[in-house]
Amino acid sequence: MALDWTRRHFFLGVSAAPFATGIAGLQAQPRMTWSAAEAFAALQADTTRVIDVRSREEWQETGVGLGVWPISMHEDGFPERFFAARDLAGDRDIGLICATGGRSATLLGALMRAGYGGYADVSEGMLGSRAGPGWLRAGLPVVSMSAALAELPPGLA
Repeated sequence: MALDWTRRHFFLGVSAAPFATGIAGLQAQPRMTWSAAEAFAALQADTTRVIDVRSREEWQETGVGLGVWPISMHEDGFPERFFAARDLAGDRDIGLICATGGRSATLLGALMRAGYGGYADVSEGMLGSRAGPGWLRAGLPVVSMSAALAELPPGLA
């Protein structure tokens, strides 16, 4: 019996993914990863879009990467806004960024298992991780949370 992976079912499953998926399960999936510098260069070249899935509190504390769409996975309406962003991105890949790469990697793994392609994990995140220094320590530009939210395309705000 095949699973019906509607967008709503997918995101209901994502919330349980950290508990249901072990590290071995994520490693078994092929993953696309980008450094923060690669993600920013792709944004500048207009070949990608990047979604920051952190909370508003985190955006307020550090700012949001220049050109990055802040769409918090911690807020109501995330699935609808997330897939609206996918539609607006057209044929561009979408990078997923969080603080240190944990949430974005979990989300990427769930997307891949559900058969969604065209996503990548900015594995260093905003703050850095074992994968690299992160957006902030790499000296990449940031804007305030309010400026990033004001620049969101219609339908994503």
